[in-house]
Amino acid sequence: MDKRMTAADVVAELRDGMTLGIAGWGARRKPMALVREILRSPLRDLTLVAYGGPDVGLLCAAGRVRRVIYGFVSLDVIALDAHFRQARQTGSIEATELDEGMLQWGLYAAALRLPFLPTRAGLASDVEVINPELRTVQSPYDDGETLLAMPAIELDVALCHVDHCDSGGNAQLLGPDPYFDEFFCGAAKRRFVSCERVVPTAEFSEHGSFHTMLLNRTHVDGVIEAPLGAHPTSCSPRYGIDAEHIAAYNASAKDPEAWEAYRKQFLDVSEDAYIAAVGGAERIQSIPQTTF
Repeated sequence: MDKRMTAADVVAELRDGMTLGIAGWGARRKPMALVREILRSPLRDLTLVAYGGPDVGLLCAAGRVRRVIYGFVSLDVIALDAHFRQARQTGSIEATELDEGMLQWGLYAAALRLPFLPTRAGLASDVEVINPELRTVQSPYDDGETLLAMPAIELDVALCHVDHCDSGGNAQLLGPDPYFDEFFCGAAKRRFVSCERVVPTAEFSEHGSFHTMLLNRTHVDGVIEAPLGAHPTSCSPRYGIDAEHIAAYNASAKDPEAWEAYRKQFLDVSEDAYIAAVGGAERIQSIPQTTF
C-alpha cells in the first residue's frame, strides 16, 4: 500500500479536541513541518503529549492548546521555552507534569493495551502531590513493594519525523537516539511520519544496518516527504539545532508585537517560504551537531 500523503492531508484528518502525541525530544527531531501545517489550520482545543520543545511552545502561543501532558518542555540550547512558560504562568492551558519515565511508561501501557503499568518513577515526589488522581498498587509477590500505577496515555494521533521512509511506511533513523518514537506510534490510533526523503525499500541497506529501522509499516498510517522538516530542531546527522533561530523564536514571547512579527514572517507562509526565510536549505544543512 502506498501511504504517501502531504502535510495538508494529515491536518485534514485532525479534529478539534484531539489528543496529539508529538515525538522527538526537546529541540531534537521534532516533526516541525507538520506542526507548522497545524498552525496554518483553524484546529484548536488540542491536548498535546510530548517531551516538549518548540512544537509545544508554538501551539500554545497560537492558542491551539487546552492541555499539555509532558515530561519537560525545553529548547535544549535555551533551558526554558518562553512561550510555554507564559502559557503556564497565565493559566491559559491545563498542565499535567510527569516524570520523564512516567510519560514513557504511560505511552507503553497504551501501546500494550493495558490500563496501567507499575513503576517506581514519581514515587515520594511532588508528582503525586500535583497529580492527586494517580494511584499506587502493591506487588502481589513476596516483596510487597508499593509502586505507582502509571495510567495508559492513549493518543488519537502520533506525529514523528525520521530520516527515511519507504512508500509503505517503514521508517529509518540514522541519528543516535529513537527518543521513544515507537511508543508514541504504539499508543496512537493514527500515526503519521514525516521524513527527509522517501526512498525505495531496497535503499535502506545503503544507509545503515537493520538496527536503523525505527518503525515498520504496521505502525504507520501516512508518510510525508518533508525535507528539512525538523527545523529549527535537529535531525542528526543531517543538521543540528538552529540555535540562532531558536533564540529568535524564544525572544518573540517578549510582547504581542514581537510574536505577531515572528508569526507573519515564519508561520503565515508556505513551507517553501519558511525554508527561504530561515536562510535556505544550504544554511540549514551546514548547521553543526550540538554536543550535550
